[in-house]
Amino acid sequence: MLILSRNTIFTLGQREAVLTQAELEGPILIPHAVQRADSRYPYETLFRSQHYALLDNACREFLFLSDFFMVTGNSALDLFNCVMGKTLSMFLKNIATYVSDCYDSIAVFLCIHIILRFKNITAKRNIPALDKYTHTHTRSSASCSYWEAVLEMLWPRFELILEMNIQSIRDTDPQKLGVLDTRPHYITRRYAEFSSGIVSINQTFPNERTNVLLGQLQIEVENFVLKMAAEFPSRRDQLIFLINNYDMMLGVLMERAADDSKEVEGFQQLLLARTQEFIEEILAPPFGGMITFVKESEALMEKGQLDKLKNDEVRITQLVRGFSSTWKQSVESLSQDVMRSFTNFKNGTSIIQGALTQLIQYYHGFHKILSQPTFRSLAVRSELINLHHLMVEVKKHKPNF
Repeated sequence: MLILSRNTIFTLGQREAVLTQAELEGPILIPHAVQRADSRYPYETLFRSQHYALLDNACREFLFLSDFFMVTGNSALDLFNCVMGKTLSMFLKNIATYVSDCYDSIAVFLCIHIILRFKNITAKRNIPALDKYTHTHTRSSASCSYWEAVLEMLWPRFELILEMNIQSIRDTDPQKLGVLDTRPHYITRRYAEFSSGIVSINQTFPNERTNVLLGQLQIEVENFVLKMAAEFPSRRDQLIFLINNYDMMLGVLMERAADDSKEVEGFQQLLLARTQEFIEEILAPPFGGMITFVKESEALMEKGQLDKLKNDEVRITQLVRGFSSTWKQSVESLSQDVMRSFTNFKNGTSIIQGALTQLIQYYHGFHKILSQPTFRSLAVRSELINLHHLMVEVKKHKPNF
């Protein structure tokens, strides 16, 4: 029996096993045994079993006909088609029926790759049994191999389903998707699982059209994530949503796709950019005054105009004493807030470490500015926290894995 589960059409899971050597040339399914056991199989498993039986029998039949009737070349192929033509037509008709109403692109793509592998097997056996077939189920009625006839039905359907998925994402209205939540969205999870599955299958026999369609799908998903993020009122929540979704998609993709794949590299860049922005966002409330002063001062230093700030003693005094008295409490609060915000513990700890590293860099810049001649006479300089001491203390706040 055929499995029909909506949960599996976006997920590869263990379905890719059908392409392994052990499964590909494994025993075929026996219909009455399957019925008796009430077993259920996805379409590609039935497809593999039927076509391996066809491949094996076709090779044996071709060899028998060639030997018995002492024919070779086109004569042997024509004789084989006289014997097996109706069987091949029945196979193609059944495939056409399934494909016309199929929306499981992973099943179709697996079937494509089963055919590509079976085509190689017949080539290695050097038996051209299925290399010539006059068919009427595809775009033309010309002679071609049986394998090509099957692929001419499968490829267009696979591309059509992907194009429908792309259009579906493009047409999605975030306002109709229910309650806002900063955790990974189910649509992005579906995309990540689906895309990683297709990328994984596509590695053995790369197809450029598939890569183009996956690229279009990725663009639409990125746009969808941005549209969803825009629904959150605060930039902080927008960034949490973006980071959670980019991190989840990247994690799922890296389980199957190569580290240097376009999909992985694209989401790594997006995750890094939004993480850096989020770090600045969470450092601003407790340390924004100091950060602004450092940035202003560094810009003036580059122009040789630092003396413009020599009358800011009151401001500098407030910044030095404010940091010294509140930084520990602020770092603790920041750490707890980050760990509550992100679904991936490892990602949360990485963000905390990035924020603490950035904080030390800003405070180092603060030290450097106050050591300039313009500020050397300020008494409050003696109240600055020793940089090495700060680094030691900050390490205590870094979460352990």
